Amino acid sequence: MEAEPPLYPVAGAAGPQGDEDRLGVPDGPDAPLDELVGAYPNYNEEEEERRYYRRKRLGVLKNVLAASLGGTLTYGVYLGLLQMQLILHYDETYREVKYGNMGLPDIDSKMLMGINVTPTAALLYTPLLIRFFGTKWMMFLAVGIYALFVSTNYWERYYTLVPSAVALGMAIVPLWASMGNYITRMAQKYYEYTRYKEQDEQGPRRRPPRGSHAPYLLVFQVIFYSFFHLSFACAQLPMIYFLNHYLYDLNHTLYNVQSCGTKSNGILSGFNKTVLKTLPQSHNLIVVESVLMATAFLAMLLVLGLCGAAYRPTEEIDLRSVGWGNIFQLPFKHGYGVCSMGLERLAYLLVAYGLGASAASILGLLGLWLPRSVPLVAGAGLHLLLTLSFFFWAPAPRVLQHSWMLYLAAILWGVGSALNKTGLSTLLGVLYEDKERQDFIFTIYHWWQAVAIFAVYLGSSLPMKAKLAVLLVTLVAAVASYLWMERKLGGGLVPRQPRIPRPQHKVQGYRYLEEDNSDESDSEGQHEAGGFAEDEAAPAGPCPYEQALGGDGPEE
Repeated sequence: MEAEPPLYPVAGAAGPQGDEDRLGVPDGPDAPLDELVGAYPNYNEEEEERRYYRRKRLGVLKNVLAASLGGTLTYGVYLGLLQMQLILHYDETYREVKYGNMGLPDIDSKMLMGINVTPTAALLYTPLLIRFFGTKWMMFLAVGIYALFVSTNYWERYYTLVPSAVALGMAIVPLWASMGNYITRMAQKYYEYTRYKEQDEQGPRRRPPRGSHAPYLLVFQVIFYSFFHLSFACAQLPMIYFLNHYLYDLNHTLYNVQSCGTKSNGILSGFNKTVLKTLPQSHNLIVVESVLMATAFLAMLLVLGLCGAAYRPTEEIDLRSVGWGNIFQLPFKHGYGVCSMGLERLAYLLVAYGLGASAASILGLLGLWLPRSVPLVAGAGLHLLLTLSFFFWAPAPRVLQHSWMLYLAAILWGVGSALNKTGLSTLLGVLYEDKERQDFIFTIYHWWQAVAIFAVYLGSSLPMKAKLAVLLVTLVAAVASYLWMERKLGGGLVPRQPRIPRPQHKVQGYRYLEEDNSDESDSEGQHEAGGFAEDEAAPAGPCPYEQALGGDGPEE
């Protein structure tokens, strides 16, 4: 019986034409080594390089979207929980029935103090934390602290709420400083992956021109703030779908309120001590807090699993190779919106602000065609007009006929905030693009925000006209200082670059053997520039990697 032919050809066996294949090249043991292990005949190096950098660019976009969504979920959960918590704790009946003599108002005041006061010391430790943990891991740890704050609401006691609030206050500035640093670095990477051919022609050690990544940075900041401002709308979901069903209407809560707006003095006076017509059941509260906790955990997973390292994975840990709270300080006592529309419509007013700011973030793209000062000055000018109008506006309590004006004011304020935040973050990323200064400059930026929040927290009992006057003066001073800076830059004056000690890198393994170190700072490049000529003139010797393999040099 004739043996059946094998299903697959045997390696090294002669083909149907003997010892030569159909192309005339010998097959089998006598075949040339290059034919067996050489490159694929249809390999196109240029096309493969293009596909490689396209995947790199898509990875950068994935990082930006993941960081933006993670920040949105984190801040939305924090604001929503804090708002719901303060409203429940304010109600006198809820405190007496649920907690007796535990002293929730005192706990809330200390908790708000921890959230608003602690960030003022963040300038001392934020750059150190970012340098020690790395940008990505600092984002992950800060989001984890926000999740810790959410988890403590399962057991509301002094020793759980206050320490978690202090920890949250310590994490506010590091979180947003690392976020700003991360978005800036992603724009730099995207530029490098887009202009990879130009960089190859210029040489491996040549850094891109300063400010060349500005268009990409502006687009990424627009994406980030379009997501981030949605957190104000997402934060209202617990109120809209849960807490609003338990609230009294405005005729009860605002019964003793006599003045609103510019005529109000301090926090809204005359507000009713009871705002809940029925008390929510404990298991319903547990369900809501569990949803918020799951969302916070999802934000942690987004940052951990989808955000790549800002710099090289050997410089930051990568598991694939990890404010504005004052606006919600008793927000239902605000002197304009709640005073006229009632507590039950607070959520919709803040949703209008969040959606308006998110949609208006797209206007930041105007900076691609207009001078960068135009969006910033436009946003500040809009805030200036609104602040001036607030001086002469005193809405009547419990009157809904002019509620559309409040919604319009909230949307316009969100438009101004979006223009200011997008433009300012882009400006900082352009002026201080060096990796040794990004964490410092974003730390200083968010630290000043924390100081402003602390100042507002201290002056919460001032008359409304005094608050508006302080806001107006600081706004005018900010615009004047910015225009003065732009004038100096237009005159050719280079911004002062403070000298920061150069880190002492240790050569270990393959960490600093790459020829193209795109993450080096300007100071590093200048320091090593004198040694490049000597290195080029020196004869090529065996590198540590080849020595480890036993080779003597490039030829072997």
